[in-house]
Amino acid sequence: QVQLVESGGGLVQAGGSLRLSCAASQSIVHVNAMGWYRQAPGKQRELVAHITSGGITNYADSVKGRFTISGDNVKNTVALQMNSLKPEDTAVYYCKMYNTFNPQGGFWGQGTQVTVSS
Repeated sequence: QVQLVESGGGLVQAGGSLRLSCAASQSIVHVNAMGWYRQAPGKQRELVAHITSGGITNYADSVKGRFTISGDNVKNTVALQMNSLKPEDTAVYYCKMYNTFNPQGGFWGQGTQVTVSS
């Protein structure tokens, strides 16, 4: 059973930085897209950042210019560098690895808590 293992969450003051990492427990073939999502209390899960195997990235408007996604679809690793964090970034962050031919499929991480204090 493939698992995505996340690390790097924690508590940080506003304006600070955190780096989230995600790695697959074993090789996943046919992955051509990876992303980070987040879910705050009482809200729906939302896309934060996404990267394709070709290196194309896209970001939620709320994080553009502050967050940077990087990944290696061969090694099945993805990271999210988060700078200038704001209290509204507080959420559980999840990584996902999948194939764009089946965007509803793929694998999810267990989630890591990010808390930004004001």
